[in-house]
Amino acid sequence: MGIRLTPKDPRFFDLFGASARHLVDAAGELTALLGASAEERELILKRVHEIEASSGEATHTIIREVGGSFVTPFDRADMHALAVQLDGCVGLIEAAVDLIVLYRVDEVLPRVAKQVEVIARMAELTADAMPRLRSMKGLTAYWAEVSRLESRANKQYRRMLAELFNTPKLDPITVMKHKDIIDALEAAANGFEAVALKVEAIAVRES
Repeated sequence: MGIRLTPKDPRFFDLFGASARHLVDAAGELTALLGASAEERELILKRVHEIEASSGEATHTIIREVGGSFVTPFDRADMHALAVQLDGCVGLIEAAVDLIVLYRVDEVLPRVAKQVEVIARMAELTADAMPRLRSMKGLTAYWAEVSRLESRANKQYRRMLAELFNTPKLDPITVMKHKDIIDALEAAANGFEAVALKVEAIAVRES
């Protein structure tokens, strides 16, 4: 049996955990947005911008700590990439919120709520997985479930596209607005899968 020479500095795992909590916060605001009034939507948008800014600061903190540490729990490039991808997911959720609010879409497509539910679940799974990077154990179920959810999101995305383009009497501008929104939600779901794949790759290399 090999002996690991790199210490498991708990500081980094705490930082990744804190970073991932921004995903849960952003997904919670996205969920709240669907049933919000016009005034409430503006407040939600402001909160999401604040979450995204905090997420960016958390990412820069991780990158600084990685750069300033003599040893790291796992490969520096992997740590950098994971930090950036977590932040990227927050940005993708922010983009979806931006579009819904700025486009002044009073009613989203019927399946959007289901898509948001999937994204919120992905956020929770990702946040729950980060502490397990410490031992690299118990992560298989995480990336398997995220992959399953991403496949479900893809199917819902295609159905939403079909329903959108098959709905009569929708003017082209309205179609464009709805398509941008469902594209943004699809991008967010794909972003979570990218994080899960990165975690899987890290676990394989560190096992």
